[in-house]
Amino acid sequence: MIDQQIDSATSKRPSPEKFFHSQLWQDNPALVQMLGLCPLLAVSNTLVNSIGLAFATIITVTLSNALVSASRHFLIREIRIPAYVLIIAGIVTITDLMMQAFFHEIHLSLGIFIPLIITNCAIIARAEIFASRNPVLPSVVDGIATGAGFAAVLCILGGLRELIGSGTLLSGAELLFGPHAAGWTLDFGANYSGLLLAILPPGAFIILGLLLAVKNLIDQSQANR
Repeated sequence: MIDQQIDSATSKRPSPEKFFHSQLWQDNPALVQMLGLCPLLAVSNTLVNSIGLAFATIITVTLSNALVSASRHFLIREIRIPAYVLIIAGIVTITDLMMQAFFHEIHLSLGIFIPLIITNCAIIARAEIFASRNPVLPSVVDGIATGAGFAAVLCILGGLRELIGSGTLLSGAELLFGPHAAGWTLDFGANYSGLLLAILPPGAFIILGLLLAVKNLIDQSQANR
């Protein structure tokens, strides 16, 4: 798969629409490439947590793609991977400090998983496969598309786990969107005690597996038609 993506990246560049179709569905980093599963499964116990990590991931992959692309002519082959990690680490550190300053509560909730964005293989993979071989603008579009694909799965998983596990959506929205968002929480049943399994790690694996099954069924249905 990686070799196919490298060949695709070095051939004629697709339109922005194809970038997003590829990263949101066809080559989704979470559902197809199975990258970044550690934060995907650990943080997605609520929708608000998922949105917070999604924003941080989109910012990181977009800026890292842009900087890797801008510096690609100045990096020799032997040091390119350490240089990519250094670039990503710098961006993640800035993002972590910004979230700590302006979104302190959600930063505490996400904990170690913001710094761990540095080790997200999806970000390093896009830097190596695409950004290091293409100009800045297409690399930025690719970064946004990759981040959006990961964020979509993260938010769907977080929403489903919160809904099944607690019977709510957007609980704690004020932590991310400010005091005016305190009334955004949707409660789908005051008498619903919730399914504890959904917000535990095994529930994350089960729901992700169901999402994979649904995607495969849709792909198979389209192929049959």
